Amino acid sequence: MAEVEHLAEWNEAPLRAPSDVMRLERMGSFFPTRLSFMRTLTRRLAREEAKVSRPVFDMDDEGHGRAVYSVDVGGKAYSLVAFSIKLDPNKRTDRVIAEAWDTSYALYDGVPSKEEVDRLEANVPHQEAGRCCAKDLILSRANKSVRLFEHVVDCLSKGEQPQMAQIDEIGYLMRTTAVYGNGKFGIADRTKICERDGLSGPFQAEMLTVWLIRGFTHDLANHVASKRGGDKAVELSDDIKRHLGIGNSTGLGMAPFLVSHPVLINSWMQVRETALARVRVVESLDESAAKRVLDLVERVTRHLAQWNVVDERQMNRIEVVRDEWATITSQIALEALVQPYPYEQLLELTESCSLECQELMIALVLEPNGELIDGLEECMATPYEARLEPAMSVGALKAFIDDKMKWALSLDFDQAKETAQFWYVSEEKLEPRLGLRYEEEGAELEMPLDIARRVQALYRDMEGIDPDQTMAEFLIAHPHHRYAAKRAQTMVRFPYSEIQDNLISERCLPIDMLRCKLSFFGASKFDPKSDRWTRITLYQGAPLFHELGTDQADDWWLPALERA
Repeated sequence: MAEVEHLAEWNEAPLRAPSDVMRLERMGSFFPTRLSFMRTLTRRLAREEAKVSRPVFDMDDEGHGRAVYSVDVGGKAYSLVAFSIKLDPNKRTDRVIAEAWDTSYALYDGVPSKEEVDRLEANVPHQEAGRCCAKDLILSRANKSVRLFEHVVDCLSKGEQPQMAQIDEIGYLMRTTAVYGNGKFGIADRTKICERDGLSGPFQAEMLTVWLIRGFTHDLANHVASKRGGDKAVELSDDIKRHLGIGNSTGLGMAPFLVSHPVLINSWMQVRETALARVRVVESLDESAAKRVLDLVERVTRHLAQWNVVDERQMNRIEVVRDEWATITSQIALEALVQPYPYEQLLELTESCSLECQELMIALVLEPNGELIDGLEECMATPYEARLEPAMSVGALKAFIDDKMKWALSLDFDQAKETAQFWYVSEEKLEPRLGLRYEEEGAELEMPLDIARRVQALYRDMEGIDPDQTMAEFLIAHPHHRYAAKRAQTMVRFPYSEIQDNLISERCLPIDMLRCKLSFFGASKFDPKSDRWTRITLYQGAPLFHELGTDQADDWWLPALERA
């Protein structure tokens, strides 16, 4: 969405205030929606009747070798080139320090020749230590969930389907530890594909890569089972394959993205809020639409029952939501849903509930309203950038900070708890990290994520300045405030561009930033391993390669097994 305005020709309620939405606690309670990037991709693939081919599948009996999967998106071919190796179990780790993985991948621009596959095989398994070129769009790697992969292969080789309890407990055969794009390690810059039909939206190339990886993991398990079991072996059923997504381990490296891309984040948030505003004013539902809502309510109940994690904080939150949801659903009946403004009534049911329950209901009411909101996905990307406005007066910016950035002015940075942490970039892996300011060295290398502290310092130095003075004149005398001034001015035009919390306080939990971004990807079953990294599941419930032309292609929000 450009600027502050949203599309006026639609009937919409007022958007929720940024001061409500852009708080870490709420952002860390987001759920995936039908506007999430994975859903956007599979809808497009279904609309284009895309077909996935497998021109190469050269694997030995143990599933080691290479494979190529090709698909057309927006009239252009892209290929996942996959490599599987025999990995020493002692080297299998999800940590960024890993140097070897069970599998590695590149998304290739076109359909690669044998010579190109040979080139990729010599480099892709080494990831950042390899050499890539502009034909390579995405670089990724993944490790097996050894226990589930072996269970699935063993069962299939004996002619049996795997146990549903284990499928549900883990939910994936492999988990990626990185999906790199945008010029990382020599691959193509995003500028090469950002205007291509089908890949112009945020992270569409990455989401395509992960969807193809998921299909490869299914094929790999079937292949190893067939070699092990011979004529006795069977293939995974579609129902089980559909529930097997791709796991992912995500840590601090992703968190600063929400700060370093303020205009893009404004677009994501404003699209989400505009979608909600359209749904809130739906006046009535017919009986068929009301029954669809009831089906989704029941799906949520099953999904919550099947979402279990070790992390005590998150498990407590899940248990709270389960209880709240049970209370709410006892008040939802067909008769209520055919009353005026049914979605607004559903949202009101959660007003006194936890933020997680509130956001869950928001995701639910968006789900059955594709005809109202799906076009908004075109606004997720933005041509705009943050920029300094030198002609703006000091008085105008100061008044804006007074009005809209009180969250920054209200903090007391003389208290150690408000400056307890600092963000920096690891020299070894060039990844963002979070340090403890009063216990660890390195604060002099701090990344500029302390937006609130910088805005407060800017505001102090504007005190007593002629309000008619331009910001250009002010910044000539105070050049160290240029960054803070640009951030504040960006928020004037893009109201959802700033996280309205102190990102260096002891209260800041990076896991909230991670969950917010991952919800836009479409991730589900957040499984925090600390307040700094999490495991998630991608594409669980999503259509299989041959299901793009079916109803399944766009009906996989919050997937749940029929039996827990």
